[in-house]
Amino acid sequence: MKNDTVNIGLIGFGTIGTGVVTILNQNMDLIEKKSGKKINLKRIVDLDITTPRGVDVEPEKLSTNVDDILEDEEIDIVIELIGGYSPALNFILKALNKGKHVVTANKALLAKHWDEIISAAEENQVKISFEASVGGGIPLLQPLNESLAANHIQSIYGIINGTANYILTKMTQEGLNFHLVLNEAQKKGYAEQDPTFDVEGHDTAQKLILLTILGFGEYIPEEKFHVEGISKITPEDINFNLEEMGYVIKLLGISRKVDNQLEVRVHPTLIPQEHLLASVNGVYNGVYIEGDAVGPVMMYGQGAGSMPTASAVIGDCLDIINNPQKEIPFGPLKENPTSLKSMENVKSKYYIRLRALDHPGVLHSISGILSDFNISIESVSQKQVDDNPAVPIFIVTHKASENDLTGALKKIDELKDIKEKSMFIRILEE
Repeated sequence: MKNDTVNIGLIGFGTIGTGVVTILNQNMDLIEKKSGKKINLKRIVDLDITTPRGVDVEPEKLSTNVDDILEDEEIDIVIELIGGYSPALNFILKALNKGKHVVTANKALLAKHWDEIISAAEENQVKISFEASVGGGIPLLQPLNESLAANHIQSIYGIINGTANYILTKMTQEGLNFHLVLNEAQKKGYAEQDPTFDVEGHDTAQKLILLTILGFGEYIPEEKFHVEGISKITPEDINFNLEEMGYVIKLLGISRKVDNQLEVRVHPTLIPQEHLLASVNGVYNGVYIEGDAVGPVMMYGQGAGSMPTASAVIGDCLDIINNPQKEIPFGPLKENPTSLKSMENVKSKYYIRLRALDHPGVLHSISGILSDFNISIESVSQKQVDDNPAVPIFIVTHKASENDLTGALKKIDELKDIKEKSMFIRILEE
């Protein structure tokens, strides 16, 4: 950016790329006023440049050859929006090595190749910006980097997958089962035809890796921490929680310091209804951060979609234009699992659901096993909700270790009167 014009190359003309072009077309006067420079979207590269996107683009700007961007010495900023690992990694590294700044929404790539990408940016004295990779249009990563920089971050709790949150919201509000709501979400375009990545927690995990890096300066890869999805949640669980316990179920990404160790985990969580995160519904995202100086901070908004995500992408471009020398607070980070608390040592309150024949002494046997594993019961409920001879039993425990809980449930499941494998959900306690 050696003159008054900033040239941008866009790789990927899909949903988000279309949003980027739309915003530039609509708000260019505002964007140029805030940057103090003329902005020129010089080139757009995509494998498909013939399908109409509903936006005005000069035909000469379109190309199927990525080198039209990467080899163009006039292009200052490369926006990568194709997603995935390959060839996105090669494109980003080549752009950085050519001395170009990069903006990306590719959380999967950053979560897996953080060290390699950040090292390339530092070696070439250029920036890699990725606000859009977590939380879509929510201003999240820059505030975490800058506005909260004076804080030791104590905890980060995130509802950061809109598909899972939409499904749980519909299950809660309408009492529907998981597969029925998932099918509806797929028809509306909120869920992929193969929804595994979203509903089993992997998307949340990748975003949590980036939040953990920026919040705690620690790189913990996904295979090192617990990741669990929402496919085992039933209307039975939700109805019980709402009516009797005052909780809502959310898929939560958690990263927090406890006893000088880092807890990083993704799983369904019961959140008290009065907590701010409990009101994050539908496809919206919310991230709740606690700092030692600022206390709790809540960030909320649309976590995906063409225009919200494109808003974050263009915001990153403006930040690069206005602050090209600003460095990422945490540079290359080697994997450091020694600071990670193992899941078996995590302590929580728990909700337990199991089914047992309604015979005398069953509850006594269950409570005896829990007591043997140092787990005390806060409440218990037994309801006949259908014609099944095995009655559902709902238990809420006081705080216990994960190791003790899983050990107790293994013994409980061996009882002859237990007719369905027990399941449990962790309860958020601040």
